Amino acid sequence: MSSKRRTGGKNSRSKRAPGSRHTPALRPSSPPSPLDHAHAARECEKQAERHPEDREELLLEAADAWSDVGEYDRAVAVYERLLDPAGGGCEEPDLVDAYRIGVLWDAGQDEAARAAATTFRRRHPGHAGAWNFVAETFEAGNETAAAAEWFTAGITHALGAGTAVTVGSVEADPHHYDVEMLVIGRHRVRRLLGEPHDDWDEVADALHERRAAPFLGRVTPLDEMHDPLRLMRMAEGVPEGLEAAIEALPDELRGGNRPPRMPLTSTGVLYWPPEEFTRFLARWPRAADDYGSDHADHRRQVERTLRKLSEEGATRLTVGRATVSGLEAHAKAAGGSPDTPGTRSAYAAELARRGQVVEWPPPRNGSCWCGSERKYKKCCGNPVDG
Repeated sequence: MSSKRRTGGKNSRSKRAPGSRHTPALRPSSPPSPLDHAHAARECEKQAERHPEDREELLLEAADAWSDVGEYDRAVAVYERLLDPAGGGCEEPDLVDAYRIGVLWDAGQDEAARAAATTFRRRHPGHAGAWNFVAETFEAGNETAAAAEWFTAGITHALGAGTAVTVGSVEADPHHYDVEMLVIGRHRVRRLLGEPHDDWDEVADALHERRAAPFLGRVTPLDEMHDPLRLMRMAEGVPEGLEAAIEALPDELRGGNRPPRMPLTSTGVLYWPPEEFTRFLARWPRAADDYGSDHADHRRQVERTLRKLSEEGATRLTVGRATVSGLEAHAKAAGGSPDTPGTRSAYAAELARRGQVVEWPPPRNGSCWCGSERKYKKCCGNPVDG
């Protein structure tokens, strides 16, 4: 079974101590090999001993790397180190335990995973992100009915048993994004099960409509997005499914002659890849105040900015991969200075207009927007990095 590291986790805390000089994430620009993963895992475990202020983040990186290389027992052992209070424990044990359950599934240790999940549930944790992770683990294992139960239980535990599940109660929750993902995940698996709509599904529809980016004035309903036949056809590349999806697009996107009803706008955020980030700060060092002083901080800042914009209701969010030469060319053409936030914002808007951006957030199992070629859920979309 594939790991189900979430795309969400917007409200999880960053594990990196402010001002830390250590950069634990080892993310090569080319796809890492098994040897790269094993080396990264060992190095992170060593660094955890040397940098106790970053211990939790480093050990989480190590466990993830061991899992990626198929060394599931070693990954589980690292998670158990984090869960052991005698060894220092961790800030979010419920989330770490959810990761451990996912790795047990990946290892094919189904009974151990079920037992760990049962123990998790008996604790009645309130961490919405952890509940979502475990629910998605069951969903990935094709245990759809069990996943529906987990999503439902997660909502109840996150909001409180006596709280009515409404759009207002979800949005008022301090961790509303994670709760929203539980509500929408429940809708998804119930749709797969053929269950009739209930009140909570109506809430999912309303939340989706409020958050989704309108596509030329039309928001695709959740029922349509979660239609089992459509998902199967699109995932498998069945020609009929692709043709139907293309046919459903507005005429102007299929080459028709109808005038556009409204412009397709987006909100873009600049991301500087590692080499460009180094050049950028060397040229304009004051920009470190806006973009961070090292690249790991910069990636986290971009992800946090996108999440904040999403929570504030911004639609069609995108990431533009910035270059120093591109910024300079834009500044020259526009008559501005590259060393000002206004020029850089205009440069981001220009990249979006030209389509030189990637949509955010990526699919759960899609490649991360940062270009690491890791899955988003295991890279910038990892809750512990948020």
